Amino acid sequence: MPRAKFQTLTEQMFYILLCLREECCGMDILDKVPAMTENRVNVGSGTLYNLLEQFCDAGMIRETKVEGRKRSYLLTDKGRDTLDREYARIRAQAEDYRRYLGEE
Repeated sequence: MPRAKFQTLTEQMFYILLCLREECCGMDILDKVPAMTENRVNVGSGTLYNLLEQFCDAGMIRETKVEGRKRSYLLTDKGRDTLDREYARIRAQAEDYRRYLGEE
């Protein structure tokens, strides 16, 4: 059985949504993700703009302004809930890891 779309997020999805807790445009996101992850995670422009469109269609982000070709976005309540659930899932995985290795 296939999993529901956005049930879990890829790293790129997670960091794009995290960036959009504050209004920003695509170029801002392309700069912010590597900066916040010490270059561990990068998002290509094709991936970014594809995901922004999917997130808009899913009601997870909304377009806030358009200046020529530059579009800015912001997280919606649905997007914030998705991001918060993913964060809780990642934390639970880390707790499982620590517990399994006896690091409690």
